[in-house]
Amino acid sequence: MSQNARERFLEKLRTSLAGETFVKLTLSRRRNSGDLRNVYARIVDLKAGRAVSLTLRYARRDETRNITPDETPAQIGSMLADVFEEAHLFTTTGDWKLKAQPDGEGLLKAARPTFTAALSTAHDRPKERAVANAPFLTKLGVTNADGTARAGMSDKLRQVERFVEILGHLVVESPLRDAKRVQVCDMGAGKGYLTFATHDYFQKRGATAEVTGVEQREDLVAHTNEIARELNCDGLRFVRGTIGDYALPEKLDALIALHACDTATDDALAAGVRAGAELIVVAPCCHKEVRAQLSPPPALAGVLRHGILAERQAELLTDGLRALALESVGYEAKVFEFISNDHTGKNVMISAIKRGTPNPEKSQSLRAAMEHFGITEQRLVKSLG
Repeated sequence: MSQNARERFLEKLRTSLAGETFVKLTLSRRRNSGDLRNVYARIVDLKAGRAVSLTLRYARRDETRNITPDETPAQIGSMLADVFEEAHLFTTTGDWKLKAQPDGEGLLKAARPTFTAALSTAHDRPKERAVANAPFLTKLGVTNADGTARAGMSDKLRQVERFVEILGHLVVESPLRDAKRVQVCDMGAGKGYLTFATHDYFQKRGATAEVTGVEQREDLVAHTNEIARELNCDGLRFVRGTIGDYALPEKLDALIALHACDTATDDALAAGVRAGAELIVVAPCCHKEVRAQLSPPPALAGVLRHGILAERQAELLTDGLRALALESVGYEAKVFEFISNDHTGKNVMISAIKRGTPNPEKSQSLRAAMEHFGITEQRLVKSLG
């Protein structure tokens, strides 16, 4: 008898644990009402031996359970049958995303590996995320004094924590891994959530961090600078400016730009490349430029005649072109889901790590893709020449 989607997913999980290719696993999209929101799994090394650590995330608390690798597939399978609809398995050989029904039927999709090396298994390693009781989160109105999320801010807290987790993985994979001094710019800093989180992350790594948040609204600049002074955040400052007009330093280590609208994301990416940033992290918002030019080939014209599908195709194409453009000038680019779309619809992230060698093959792929869809101009492509 053939296996259903859930059984195939659990077999992939079992194989990754046995073959030591497992990186991490997440469960999401609860089927029914209840307090348990997500489950996260990772490998830890304990005195008693290797274990799988499950973090059960409830609305107002986290609970941790350590189980053996052999027990893991059965427990994850039980949660998928009774509680959760989606699961995402990350391994060093490939990623697997499951969307399953209670009876196990559903859809299992494979993708290229997000991680090429397993994460640290140290049980007591420093957490590479903003913890709920971080002082800056309280000052910014995200958490209460006891560290719990304020009313209406749970999703924002999840976003900040997830961002710092991703930042930690990217830094470890980048030339900034052992950096003692870093210069970072957050373009479009807004209320400063991620700017403070970035500064806090590098400080905890023992690096001297010069972090600048660029924001065009003067009242937000004044407010965030006041909080930075109150918390004695040395090296953290906010300045008034826009992505298009702010002059970056000649040498920048990292650039961040989350939810910059339409071609402002391209301007941020181009600015980061020109400044020689070792690491660039953006989360695009709005995709208008390519949508207006989209002229699909005849084979796809019937499919993309529907407005919603054409819009989604334009979004996928835009971010794909951005990744190819970055790779063509010597970056290693990844496009992935930032956070569950339960928390925000703006959940795609593009990361780029500088490797230093331009790739002519990526340039050819970029030109071919643009020609295939009738795209005559794309802002980042034009900016990078």
